[in-house]
Amino acid sequence: MKIAVIGGDGTGPEVTAEALKVLQVVSKKDGFDYQITPFDFGGERYLKTGVILPEGAIDELKSHDCIYLGAIGHPDVTPGILERKLLLDLRFSLDQYINLRPVQLYPGVETPLKDKKPEDIDFVVVRENTEDLYAGIGGFLKKGTADEVATQTAIYTRKGCERCFRWAFEFTRQRNNPKGKRLTLVAKTNVLTYGHDLVWRTFQEIAEEYDDVEADYNHVDACCMWMVKNPEYYDVIVTTNMFGDIITDLGAMIQGGMGVAAGGNINPDPGGCSMFEPMGGSAPKYTGQNVINPIAAISAMAMLLDQSGHPTSGKKVLDAVKLVTGTKMKSQSAGKMGYSTTEVGDLVCESLV
Repeated sequence: MKIAVIGGDGTGPEVTAEALKVLQVVSKKDGFDYQITPFDFGGERYLKTGVILPEGAIDELKSHDCIYLGAIGHPDVTPGILERKLLLDLRFSLDQYINLRPVQLYPGVETPLKDKKPEDIDFVVVRENTEDLYAGIGGFLKKGTADEVATQTAIYTRKGCERCFRWAFEFTRQRNNPKGKRLTLVAKTNVLTYGHDLVWRTFQEIAEEYDDVEADYNHVDACCMWMVKNPEYYDVIVTTNMFGDIITDLGAMIQGGMGVAAGGNINPDPGGCSMFEPMGGSAPKYTGQNVINPIAAISAMAMLLDQSGHPTSGKKVLDAVKLVTGTKMKSQSAGKMGYSTTEVGDLVCESLV
């Protein structure tokens, strides 16, 4: 397995080091080999060279089986530059059309939802990752004047909807929730009457091929309410790019915060290159202090293993994470964990069976 590693900015390299430490231990236990290629893409490189992704970078990354990303975001770089020209360019260039976000409350992790337990918050959001408002279609008229007009057009294609929904139905089937296999489409069909009409029709047509999966629907505003009130209702959610971006942050909060949330940008096609990352950002104010929480980063490594042909190893890593959060850590907040960043990584390694 060839893994491209982008440590990134701020505390990104610190949490990446812990994820790679766990990878080294589990690979020895389970007897598989891997190769790491480091890349210095991020804020520091951009400030020195003015270049975010150098010529040939995409092709070089494509030659790897997957990418592990620590974090992107630098206090000296205007917000949006790195996100658009690194994260979004990679998603689009590598056709990572599935964004996979488990929303799972780990043992010992606090949630703001009263009386909810790990068995109540355990669902997955599948977000279409290459269309919608993120396609970048739009422009300005009379920019900078009192008559300025700005447009931002949401793009939905039959191909984009179909491949995402079919993947989500297959994932729901394989997840095989003992409570019942349910795939909930989250959209806004009562207002977005063109794009989401296509979304709705495509979902309904594909649902006919999966009679063992309950095809469900929520308007996005209703979904936000029910995620808070009854998160145990959900099994798998599939949604559009913009709505997925919003509800997955809500999901992160009910699972205990960005410090424990991990995600994957996946190209599931043969030969596709996927990218896995913690959701917490670069947290530059904690850089070099050895206090940042690496749990999300290690969970992202578990996802990488699970989606890259080593599901047993991925489960071992996730089980070790749950053991550490449930029996060792005092908090998931930086500096309050009861352990340093490196010590939490060591605890996960020690908990691998």
